[in-house]
Amino acid sequence: MHLPVRLVAIDMDGTLLPTNSHAISPRNAQALLAAQQAGITVVIATGRRVAYTTPLLHPIGLRADTPLIASNGAVTRQLNGTHLGRSHMPAHVARGLCGILRPFGAVVFTFDRDGRGELVLEDIDQAHGRIALWIESNRDAIEIVKPLEDAIRDDEDPIQGMVAGTVDHMRRAEAALKASHLASACACVRTEYPARDISILDLLPHGVSKATALESLAASLGIDRKETMAIGDNWNDAEMLEWVAQPIVMANASAELRAHAKTRGWRQTARNDEDGVALALESAIAKRRKSNLEEGAA
Repeated sequence: MHLPVRLVAIDMDGTLLPTNSHAISPRNAQALLAAQQAGITVVIATGRRVAYTTPLLHPIGLRADTPLIASNGAVTRQLNGTHLGRSHMPAHVARGLCGILRPFGAVVFTFDRDGRGELVLEDIDQAHGRIALWIESNRDAIEIVKPLEDAIRDDEDPIQGMVAGTVDHMRRAEAALKASHLASACACVRTEYPARDISILDLLPHGVSKATALESLAASLGIDRKETMAIGDNWNDAEMLEWVAQPIVMANASAELRAHAKTRGWRQTARNDEDGVALALESAIAKRRKSNLEEGAA
């Protein structure tokens, strides 16, 4: 029997957000608010950078101190902007990654700064071909530098990198990175959308992931691992799902990930387009409220 949930970490794309939508559904939004009202700490855990995430959350009315794990764990902030944690990738590692990964797709690096130059890449046309919506949504933050290595100075380390391309190319890129001299110098996590033949390989500082950021956050809040839940749909969520006591995978996750989830005993909720997050949260909220009532009566 699981303990009532005190903390839930929720992925954004493919999980909290409906497919091809920029708005959280009314039922999912209501479930997030109800969870907070029941005393559950709601954590948004995403591969998106902070500036690409907060505009989607502000309209809901979440608490200002809602934790946000962004850039796949490299940055942790509260919704009001308060910094809780940040990791950086050494500049020399980032420069080395450019040469290894450039043959496979569009390479991008993210810096923890506001405005143009927060995202740096060298070929916007190559990137636009695969991730057009992302390019258009982030155009004001993008700076073009060629070669990309020139944008990565020793006095300002990036927080995250990524390379985007076809599913096959990104699997080959991951294999090339793991076979390189930088394999132990950084972490990488793959996100795949097979139906659109799009994949993203996120490049992170060594030891950084959604899971490590969530573990640190839970410890700072005095919340035991046994009281945690996570909901996700892709491979960049796998370590986080592995760490929590109650892992839940979305029904729209790839067949490969759902098969992996089944071997691990993870629960499955409905698809993102069917308010799967709300369904999972509503059950957790009911248990939390029952526990609160029992504690009050004791």
